Amino acid sequence: MIPGSSPEQKEHPVRPIVVTTMLTLDGVMEAPGGGDHPHAGWTFTDIEFDPAAYELKGREQEEATAMLLGRVSYQEFAPVWPSMTEEFPRYNAMPKHVVSSTLAEDDLVDGWGETTILRGLEDVAALRETEGGPILVHGSGTLARGLAAAGLVDRYHLLTFPVVLGSGARLFADDGPRTLLRPVETASYPNGITMGVWDVVR
Repeated sequence: MIPGSSPEQKEHPVRPIVVTTMLTLDGVMEAPGGGDHPHAGWTFTDIEFDPAAYELKGREQEEATAMLLGRVSYQEFAPVWPSMTEEFPRYNAMPKHVVSSTLAEDDLVDGWGETTILRGLEDVAALRETEGGPILVHGSGTLARGLAAAGLVDRYHLLTFPVVLGSGARLFADDGPRTLLRPVETASYPNGITMGVWDVVR
């Protein structure tokens, strides 16, 4: 409820934007499964696989109702994810929104469901005001940092791995806003991975 309002004047609910990513202990989110980073694939290199640590990822597919991506992540995921029918059935089926000032409609990949181009954070803010459930941001580090700076992130889903890379794109910008997070759920696993679900305190 808005402070000072009457009981009849309830705050309009928004669709929560959830940033989900894998991190190193020094905050790097770049190239967890592969890519150009010299230590690409750090989520599985020298770290024992424990399926329990990824339970959150399965829940995300059940809870989210749309995906929000930056251009680079969209162009990396779109040619690959549609073929991963067993791993990502609900991700593949749900609507996608790509935030880009340069992507053209002709650049969208056929066969990955309904996809809409948003031209800026103003469009993301408008999407957040529409009817529906949680919107999940996968990868998309530049977008995640921009959303945080604009106050548009509502929750973080973080899997932190016991590795320090020393370099690479980080989730939180050096000049980003001060943000207080409230723990919703935490867990740790024998292989050193920790899971944290954090709400952004407004």
